[in-house]
Amino acid sequence: MYAILDIETTGGQFNEEGITEIAIYKFDGHEIVDQFISLVNPEIPIQPFVVKLTGINNAMLQSAPKFFEVAKRIIEMTNDCVLVAHNADFDYRILQTEFRRLGYDFNTKTLCTVELSKKLMPEQASHSLGKLVRALGIPMADRHRASGDALATVKLFKMLLDKDLEKTIIKDLIKSAVQKGIAPNLLEIVESVPSRTGVYYIHNKEGKIIFIGKSKNIKKRVNQHFTGITRSAKKIQAEVFTVTFEETGSELIALLKETEEIKINRPIYNRMSRKSNYSWSIYSEKDASGYLNLKLEKADGRKKEILSYVNAQEGKNALSLITSDFKLCQKLTGLYSSKTCCYQQIINECDGACIGSIPAVEYNERVADFIAQNSFENKSMVIVEKGRTINERSAVLVENGVYKGYTFYDLNYQITNIEILKNIIIPMQNNRDTRNIIQGHIRKNKGFKIINF
Repeated sequence: MYAILDIETTGGQFNEEGITEIAIYKFDGHEIVDQFISLVNPEIPIQPFVVKLTGINNAMLQSAPKFFEVAKRIIEMTNDCVLVAHNADFDYRILQTEFRRLGYDFNTKTLCTVELSKKLMPEQASHSLGKLVRALGIPMADRHRASGDALATVKLFKMLLDKDLEKTIIKDLIKSAVQKGIAPNLLEIVESVPSRTGVYYIHNKEGKIIFIGKSKNIKKRVNQHFTGITRSAKKIQAEVFTVTFEETGSELIALLKETEEIKINRPIYNRMSRKSNYSWSIYSEKDASGYLNLKLEKADGRKKEILSYVNAQEGKNALSLITSDFKLCQKLTGLYSSKTCCYQQIINECDGACIGSIPAVEYNERVADFIAQNSFENKSMVIVEKGRTINERSAVLVENGVYKGYTFYDLNYQITNIEILKNIIIPMQNNRDTRNIIQGHIRKNKGFKIINF
């Protein structure tokens, strides 16, 4: 659990500042579960430049509670939480100073979104909160007020969690839980995960990820791990300390995240998943007569594939549909198996698809049409689907035929403005697996929108 906060102060001498406003959002890594926002009477005057910056003046604070009156609520909000702030050293120091005046020793673990953004978004020109959220298209109201800045920090931190593909932030949080002796049982773990689409991570007591999976129903899949009787299931049950998860809403993003993060984190019980699942591919090859042949063969990295499939039967079924849909010759797709007209098996008439009845140039146009419709080579597009909440959308970016990554967004201008889109994208590797996942998803699914640019 995280306590994401922002504090406004009076300004003045170091360690003599007083708090004028505080906002704390309790964030479980997915959503805000509690919040506390209050003006605070610092009992000392506010510096004039601070009044101009924040709009908070001395008159506004005369009837506000003093720090000792809100101290208990602050402790409740931050207890057993990691304190997160933009420039966390400042906010933490101010809180410690105020509590020290009350005779209380306030200590907690902290995370600084300035340092995290420098590590996870090194391409950004500035890491100040105002400039950073503007570059990321994060809406911000009440700048230099505690509630506005803290809420913007929540949204920024959520993006940083998404960009942390090595799960360093989550692993550190689990290590803290281990030190405090917090060890949930299997039933508690199952109850803590949602029945929604996403990626889940099974951790051992060192915080290390031992298995990564994806599911349309995370709770159901995790429960299967904990009730399974296979050798790997038993090993997972013996080693699991906790399960973390990331909702995606989109099954496409869940598939892409799972594939990428298995390669990055190399979980011990995902060994088989490190290899490509797509072992058969369709290739095109021109024969001696000038006709383009489509061939289903074992995947060969040296050749330029059009589409790939998990097994030979899936590929053969797909090739049969392709032959029918694009009026191709069975002899040139490897499906011809009788002495009758090759195309007659499909629609009971040749329709001019037999070799010799149609010029190679015209026939090859049909093959080229198939390739163009099923390949995003040299295409630039955004695949838009539902997101994690009702107001959110997900986006997968392909630029010049190269898969760049995915993101979640709330506002249309975040994806229609290509510069903002590139800033908020979670970068991913472009490889054979990701290409095949995207192609397969477009081919088999509905309910998404493609924006070409």
